Amino acid sequence: MTTPGSVHSEREARKEFVRDRQRMVITVALIFLVACVVLSTLVLLGVFKSDKEKAVADATTNYGVTVPCVQKASKAPAYGDIRVRVLNGTDKSGIARAVSSALEYRGFAMQAVGDFTKNDVARTEIRFGSKGIKQAYTVYAQFNDAILRMDDRSNTSVDVIVGNTFDDLNTIDEISITKGATLKSVKGCVAVSKIDTKTLPKATK
Repeated sequence: MTTPGSVHSEREARKEFVRDRQRMVITVALIFLVACVVLSTLVLLGVFKSDKEKAVADATTNYGVTVPCVQKASKAPAYGDIRVRVLNGTDKSGIARAVSSALEYRGFAMQAVGDFTKNDVARTEIRFGSKGIKQAYTVYAQFNDAILRMDDRSNTSVDVIVGNTFDDLNTIDEISITKGATLKSVKGCVAVSKIDTKTLPKATK
């Protein structure tokens, strides 16, 4: 026979069980919400970017190499006013001459081709001095996989050191910088005055 006391105890036990279930559901829901917030933050920070997305991000920030900004409202010079030399930084014979011919066809003032001091350059580099920033950015626009790197030269000439990842130049339609176009600085660039000239690489002779 069920006594009033046992009925009361059973009701209290059920209430406690329900409260426990509610607390567990609320706890799980809070954990889920926190996990969603953390995951969203990581996505926004780019932690889960694909290799392609990371490559694009690296390219827009010059692959981590410090580069000077172009002065505000700087215009691209005419291709024919830019002296360009192409050096082969790979073990592929004839690639420097091929790139030089392609740039000459587009109107650049090409200099003699040659070999770089190393033949294992990973990525194509656009080398230039502090006086040739506009010229370097204009040449840089011809490539889809290149690094801008300032050296200690004192003139406006530009060197293209062809690297192993080079495939082809940008097509004419893909080039946004032509004579008179306003130049846009690479993301993360710094004022040329803030670059320590003592750490710059030597210009290739």
